Amino acid sequence: MSVFNAYMTLSGAIDADVLRDERLSRRTTYRIGGPAALFVAAHSYAALARTISVLAAERVEWVIVGKGSNLLVSDAGYEGCVIVLDGEFSRISFGDDGSVTAGAGTILSRLVNEALKAGLSGLEPCVGIPGTLGGAVSMNAGTRDEWIGRRVRDLVVLRPGEGLHRYGGADVTWGYRATSIPTSEIVLEATLDLEPRPSAEISADMEARLRRRREVQPLGAPSCGSVFRNPPGRSAGILIESCGLKGATHGGAQISPEHANFIVNRGGATAADVIALISRAHDAVRERYGIDLACEVKLLGFGA
Repeated sequence: MSVFNAYMTLSGAIDADVLRDERLSRRTTYRIGGPAALFVAAHSYAALARTISVLAAERVEWVIVGKGSNLLVSDAGYEGCVIVLDGEFSRISFGDDGSVTAGAGTILSRLVNEALKAGLSGLEPCVGIPGTLGGAVSMNAGTRDEWIGRRVRDLVVLRPGEGLHRYGGADVTWGYRATSIPTSEIVLEATLDLEPRPSAEISADMEARLRRRREVQPLGAPSCGSVFRNPPGRSAGILIESCGLKGATHGGAQISPEHANFIVNRGGATAADVIALISRAHDAVRERYGIDLACEVKLLGFGA
């Protein structure tokens, strides 16, 4: 494996920003994480395809990262290449039939606001959710009852080593915080079906949802969002709170006093601090209720 060779091959040769030892604490909403050995912000499909090809030839591990909103990076960093989609992957276009097509690198909040301006409804459940459209589609972002997958008409993915592939929305199995899209495939673009609605009604709906989020979630502190998936018929936050862990701390990390399914960075938290609290909450709930909470935070740089 030669990160150096990959860097030298890609640097200045493709439509991308190519960096060495980029600190991932700058690229995650947790503000935690060591450096990535290689970092590529690809601005075009050609740049992405070339990057994947070079990394494969040099046997360098890689991962696609959006805005790092559901990610905990090891304090030691990541020895492979972190790729983000930018440039042409951030385009948005509206169809005459109420649809919107957007690149995977589009910031979700921007897409939600553009839909509001166009008087198109359907993305209200995504208001206040950080990250990119690609990440939202990959994890089927939304609430337990309303998720973005229900709006997907079709999507385009890159199958490394094979090329582009298009899925119809009905070709994908959408579930709570999960999809059937293989993790080896890269979501590049999605077309969503929306419907007309007065902008004032959409705005009022969004404001009500945001108000509820602000009332119960620690939106002002660095975090990665909810830590555990809600088990069927239960609330992970309530289960953790009932174990007396609301407000518990470890180093600079804290189980939020506002919502026990959030772990926040109070300042200077390390990945090790967060992992300690994740383990403590998981073990406490399993011991008391026999429920094995599933962590929905993606871990990077921790090895097997």
